[in-house]
Amino acid sequence: MRALIQRVTEASVTIDQSVYSQISKGLLILVGIESADTQEDIEWMVKKITLMRIFEDQDERMNNSILDIQGEVLVVSQFTLHAGTKKGNRPSFIKAAHPDLAIPLYKKFVNECASTVTTKTGVFGANMKVALVNDGPVTIWLDSKNRE
Repeated sequence: MRALIQRVTEASVTIDQSVYSQISKGLLILVGIESADTQEDIEWMVKKITLMRIFEDQDERMNNSILDIQGEVLVVSQFTLHAGTKKGNRPSFIKAAHPDLAIPLYKKFVNECASTVTTKTGVFGANMKVALVNDGPVTIWLDSKNRE
């Protein structure tokens, strides 16, 4: 499982020219599911994201988590995070999970997030327009198979 996390002052998802969901201060989380992902990957990822201290405290130091600031998260499915670019100029998405596996795992990820923080989503597989104001900017890449 891969996630691109962006600290935002606001973010939204628009589908068919209508705002589907939006958040104020919090995290935009782009999530890519691969075939080898399990419940363990979900639990590790959600714990890492919700406890990550990337929000400023009163001394303007990154010491607070999304839980500390009572922020929101916007979770958007993003199979292209598993793009293979080693050969040629056209990305391969062979590592991205097929929807019959990816959708249930994505829903579990969303539910795990929602158990601790206000969580909104896009629509799995939809053509979405994602808007955000990156705060900082702070952008962090996580991969549950490469836990660095």
